[in-house]
Amino acid sequence: MAGTATRLLAGATVLGLLCGNAGAQSGAEPGSDIPRGTFGLPGLVDMPTAETAPEGFISGSIFRFKGAGRTTLSFQVTERLSGAFRYSKVPGLNAGGTDLWDRSFDLHYRLLDEGPIRPAFAIGLRDFVGTGVYSSEYLVATKSLTPRLKFTAGLGWGRMASRGDIGSPFGDRPPLDFGEGGKANTDQWFRGPAAPFFGVSWKPNDRLTLKAEYSSDDYSREVGAGKLEVNSPMNFGVDYRVKDMFTLSAYYMQGTELGLQLQFDIDPRKSPVPSGLETAPLPVRARPAPAADPEGWSGAWTSDPQVQPGVQDAVAKALAKDGQELEGMSLSATRAEVRVRNLRYLARPQAVGRTARILTRALPPSVETLVITSMVKGMPTSSVTFRRSDIEALEGDGSVEILRRARFDDPVAIAQPGMVPTSGVYPKFAWSLSPQMSVSLFDPDNPLRADLNLRLGGTYELRPGLVLAGSVTKKLVGNTDQLDQVNTSLAPHVRTDLPFYLHEGDPAINTLTMAWYARPAENLYSRVTVGYLERMFGGVSSELLWKPVDSRLALGVEVNYVRQRDYDQMLGFRDYEIATGHASAYYDFGKGFLGQVDVGRYLAGDVGATFSLDREFANGWKVGAYATFTDMPTSVFGEGSFDKGIRVTVPLALALGTPTAKTFTSTIKPLNRDGGARLSVDGRLYDTIRETHQGTMQDRWGRFWR
Repeated sequence: MAGTATRLLAGATVLGLLCGNAGAQSGAEPGSDIPRGTFGLPGLVDMPTAETAPEGFISGSIFRFKGAGRTTLSFQVTERLSGAFRYSKVPGLNAGGTDLWDRSFDLHYRLLDEGPIRPAFAIGLRDFVGTGVYSSEYLVATKSLTPRLKFTAGLGWGRMASRGDIGSPFGDRPPLDFGEGGKANTDQWFRGPAAPFFGVSWKPNDRLTLKAEYSSDDYSREVGAGKLEVNSPMNFGVDYRVKDMFTLSAYYMQGTELGLQLQFDIDPRKSPVPSGLETAPLPVRARPAPAADPEGWSGAWTSDPQVQPGVQDAVAKALAKDGQELEGMSLSATRAEVRVRNLRYLARPQAVGRTARILTRALPPSVETLVITSMVKGMPTSSVTFRRSDIEALEGDGSVEILRRARFDDPVAIAQPGMVPTSGVYPKFAWSLSPQMSVSLFDPDNPLRADLNLRLGGTYELRPGLVLAGSVTKKLVGNTDQLDQVNTSLAPHVRTDLPFYLHEGDPAINTLTMAWYARPAENLYSRVTVGYLERMFGGVSSELLWKPVDSRLALGVEVNYVRQRDYDQMLGFRDYEIATGHASAYYDFGKGFLGQVDVGRYLAGDVGATFSLDREFANGWKVGAYATFTDMPTSVFGEGSFDKGIRVTVPLALALGTPTAKTFTSTIKPLNRDGGARLSVDGRLYDTIRETHQGTMQDRWGRFWR
């Protein structure tokens, strides 16, 4: 059955907006100077080069010619390692001469940098998982003869040795045994015939690149299927950077055909909101001299019962104008703590810095200690303590020194009596009515299906930590209900019945839940969610997380008891029910790399583990991948062999052009199967609290004075 990536088309629209905005604000992008071939990674035309894009770059490309159609998403994982996911149309290779729609993954690693004499060297794997239509390996070298002229030469194996091979230096290449697909074809790597390829690129100016190559891929499969004619091993290309982040390429390939490609590059390290679009923060107000306000400095004002309500009201109003909400405040002669919910700023230090400035303007002069506590889901998640004199002395002098003097604590550990809730904060109701895209990808009969829905959502917070939430959707237009509704999965149908839900769920209750978030003890967080948890399951989900404010490590456990919902996604249930649960470990490796391991029982009753790795940038961009391995046999799991996917999180501030804490996350799954399927429940604790803890706050501290 076709795989599904919900809301991916909406994500692509957002990315398009991002590209336009980012190009306008950032100027010429160095990543656009790296030529990319028709496979979406650094290359000439079909052949690779030994170059890499700047670390963190995200690129997408759409290539079309008579012999292939390829859509590729690539990511520069580290300075040297590139990865790519591709969806290709290969004409005539299916049974009966129909087109084959194929998914593939690539890795490209730069082994050596270019030196004064030595070229850059890289090694790569192309289409190394699955059916192997483009399965190849290569070693390649690239040398700059002048700043604008580069020469590339390499050796290819597999499909990249189908023309002009020079023998098999590492032995014969065994036949490809892909079984159910989804597994790396390691026994083939660098085996069998090897063939040379070479080429040259020249940049006559900053926007134009001319390329020529001798290709070692003769497209013999496409020729044999009668879909392509090949007259020459030479390919030629022209790249033109239309805008700073868009490149249009034209190719003359195999001596017979023309091809076109559109490419975009995004640098996620660029700030989502450029300077000048945000409202300026209030300036720090220095305290008067003690002689000018002896009562204020002495703390005698604490005997006046009207002072705290007046100060709290002033702080609450100033924070509201700044897109934040004061949930509570404690005030003594020398110490003030404010509990603040950030509703606007993706970088939490920016919210903290603005709060600190507001406090210098509202508090009596004797108050020296400022404690700013972040509130999330009604929970106090971290406290940052400053000396007021440091805020006064260091304004505008950079963020490093104020960070060095700040202290991070668990609010539970430093709690003091006297916290006064701000009146009118609870209960709180919020609702939204907005368009929503649902997308189905990779169906061989129609690789892209989509629905445009109208979504009505709302939350009602009865008290801190107690949240009633729900959403309803009504389809306006679309064709996902035309997916094949014949399900041949041998496993319990916990995900592969999706076409039935798409067909019958109109309108649909997507979620309807009551959630309780709490702080049972220092370093501990808890969640209990009851109701219709997601599209396909309802029941009870409970979670406990251990996460010190200053720790890179977090440990959690989740236990769920759920029942499958009716296809119409209203109030009824089907017969299938199951208890699931996972023990999880989370670790921040530094430099934006986040790892996660979840071990437990999945929705189909299979037992195993999910391994995840994400790269997060200081401005909210995140790119990651995951893979799940369970005890479900591949013969039962079906095509793909195991569950895997790629996910991208985009800060919406980049598209909107104004500060917002909201993000958009999209997951690309090559296949939608029943094995390794985990409950999709909103508000899991680690992602809920991590943004306010010390590690992430320090990574984004550069925006403290913004």
